[in-house]
Amino acid sequence: MNKMNIALIFCIAVLCNSCNNDLIEYQTNDLKISIEQGDDYLHDFPLFLGIKKKNPPQMAIWTEDLQGNYLSTIYVTHKIATESWQSAGGNRRKEALPHWCYSRGVIYDDGLYLPTKKRPLVDGISGATPTKSFTMKIKPNNELKQFVVKIEVNNSTDFNEYYPKSAKIGDANYSGGKMGSGQPAVVYAAIVDLTSNKKTFRAELIGHSSPDGTDGNVQSDVSTLTTALHIIKQITINVQ
Repeated sequence: MNKMNIALIFCIAVLCNSCNNDLIEYQTNDLKISIEQGDDYLHDFPLFLGIKKKNPPQMAIWTEDLQGNYLSTIYVTHKIATESWQSAGGNRRKEALPHWCYSRGVIYDDGLYLPTKKRPLVDGISGATPTKSFTMKIKPNNELKQFVVKIEVNNSTDFNEYYPKSAKIGDANYSGGKMGSGQPAVVYAAIVDLTSNKKTFRAELIGHSSPDGTDGNVQSDVSTLTTALHIIKQITINVQ
């Protein structure tokens, strides 16, 4: 599939978390993606002198075909889209959303797969992280009838006993150091079939990404995760 076709697969119409959802107008076959926050959606991020800030997670939403080939990014949070990390200490944060980064397959000047300040993603698919549950309206290309919607989510510095702050580079549980990810990003997926009679598709947890961001694989064993499993409560995709 050429780049032009990929660009036309989806266009974002609305990202809404504080506005009135009742005011959004939907047309037949528009999709409504609903992200419902979990108990650990907001996370205490350390600033300085013991001061902490409630931070929402980093997130990417994109589509793939049924064979797992990347199609198009629907939405990604501003920090990773523009390399505007807070208190990252020079860390490019390759461990933040590695499954999405590698799925895109775009290599940047430093050999990494995530956007840079010089080569940010366009504003049309990036935005500030919603601070609570939100919905997104998208309009699929008329020719696309079956596809996968993936969502990758990560809270920075949410360390636990399996992914401690003290882990060193090269350790299996290293996740970017003291200002890194802590627990790795979690990945959800939903197969959407517009030829079926179904109107609602639910994204299921399929695993977690590479802890240190050195590859784009998804590991199905989530037994080492704790609060990361409660960032998102539920993700549904409704056909209008």
